[in-house]
Amino acid sequence: MEPFVVSARKYRPQSFKDVVGQQSITNTLTNAIENNHLAQALLFCGPRGVGKTTCARILAKKINSDGTESTDEDFAFNIFELDAASNNSVDDIRSLIDQVRIPPQVGKYKVYIIDEVHMLSQSAFNAFLKTLEEPPKHAIFILATTEKHKIIPTILSRCQIFDFKRITVKDAAEYLKYIAEEQGVTAEEDALHIIAQKADGAMRDALSIFDRVVSFSGKNLTRKAVTENLNVLDYDTFFESTNLILENKIPELLVLFNKTLSLGFDGHHFINGLASHFRDLLVCQHQETISLLEVGETTKEQYRTQAQKAPQQFLIKALDIANTCDLNYRTSKNQRLLVELALMKLASITFDTEKKKTDFIVPATYFRTQDYTKTPSYSISEEIVAVPSPEKEKLEVSKTIDKPIEQVKTEKIPAPKIELKNLPNRVSGLSISSLKAKKEHENTKSNSIKEEEKPKESFTENDMQQHWANFVKKLDDKGKKILASNLNADIPKLKSDTIIWIELPNSTMKKEVEREQSLMLNYLKEKLSNYEISLQITVNEETSKKFAFTPEEKYAKLKEKNPVIDLLRKEFDLDL
Repeated sequence: MEPFVVSARKYRPQSFKDVVGQQSITNTLTNAIENNHLAQALLFCGPRGVGKTTCARILAKKINSDGTESTDEDFAFNIFELDAASNNSVDDIRSLIDQVRIPPQVGKYKVYIIDEVHMLSQSAFNAFLKTLEEPPKHAIFILATTEKHKIIPTILSRCQIFDFKRITVKDAAEYLKYIAEEQGVTAEEDALHIIAQKADGAMRDALSIFDRVVSFSGKNLTRKAVTENLNVLDYDTFFESTNLILENKIPELLVLFNKTLSLGFDGHHFINGLASHFRDLLVCQHQETISLLEVGETTKEQYRTQAQKAPQQFLIKALDIANTCDLNYRTSKNQRLLVELALMKLASITFDTEKKKTDFIVPATYFRTQDYTKTPSYSISEEIVAVPSPEKEKLEVSKTIDKPIEQVKTEKIPAPKIELKNLPNRVSGLSISSLKAKKEHENTKSNSIKEEEKPKESFTENDMQQHWANFVKKLDDKGKKILASNLNADIPKLKSDTIIWIELPNSTMKKEVEREQSLMLNYLKEKLSNYEISLQITVNEETSKKFAFTPEEKYAKLKEKNPVIDLLRKEFDLDL
């Protein structure tokens, strides 16, 4: 019995044309060899299982072959592989440097492949710098790593860097199909796509999964066998879930979710798969994005069919709900309830796909009469209907409802005409323009009375002061104590026949009075029968000394008026 060799080793590429999914890198290396333009220090970086070490071995064989060697020649004496994960000390690098000085016995070049080079210590990196920058002409270094960011910049600057990409699902599935044919395995296309998706861009992982599934199912590889062995949810689960969501069947949807949990899957797995399913349905709705769907042709046809049933608005809303559930899953204390709540929300989404376009709303008794002889008979049975905006069209009034329009006797009523040319522009109620417009409106109203009709009777200062005091009393009765106090700060005087002058102790009081002066002036104009009255306010800070604010100032004022108070304080030994 021959020993079993895993597919990852058995079908390891032996030439650049066999490497899967790295055409740009293999073409670059091939051209560099043919044109003698190959660097002496190369860095291969990328995810696991994408072909870094394989390309390094192919390159080492290709630069030493001259066409005269046998097909099975592997140039083992010229290729040195070092695992930096276990040989990461300074002594290991020094031993390597000593070997580099010796020229090859067979072939032109000695190739040193250092795998997982990011595991070297800082001291080992520093010891390797000089040799890497100026190696002997017969030595070529190929460094391979999955974590380029861990390599110090001085090493990166001395290497020619090649970034390997993840292998696409399509490329991996095609290579798996080739491997299945080589091994005589009958495989469904959807089954190979599931394996490629599970591998997550790594060809080595895909081949390992392929070996495992073949061991489970034998020579017939089906989608059901793959999903059962890999413990992944089948597409059918998500197709059925989406159908239940579109039909708003919440009980059946919760039963399906419970069945999924009983198979060993967790709620996070289910909601993530459902979100991916919604995404795939969304990309199926446009011809430009259908290439983003990485499934087999049979499943792709199922996606197209279901995508026609699901509106785009529904899918976007569903993706948002599923994504929110995914984000909150880890922190939730009742994770099952969280997923069930998300499923109930999904099954409650309803969208009215009919777009209602109404430009102008009129009562049902109004309707257009133009070209009614050419339109089919229909009836109106609602109080309000929507018709397009009238453009120089006549409206008719119908006194009967629910009858064909041809049988309705109508009386023509002209549409009301609105003159728009003299109307002012609309402005926001909180804008500066609105305040200006309001002020202009008030000025217009106040100036609506002709100047010659306004009374201009003369008055005395005593009359003015009496009405002033009455106005202040009204303010005080209404609770406007501050304004009343400000107006009482000085006795108003007549500066001329119509100008009232008042002197206040500070600018703050002046601003308060000016803010409310229109009310006071309107009161005085009406009481004194003179509409030419105006108010002049000045500020004299010296007058503020006349007012007592603190207890000491009040006592000093009282002592000035009656010196006996000071004797009273001394007699009874009083203090403030």
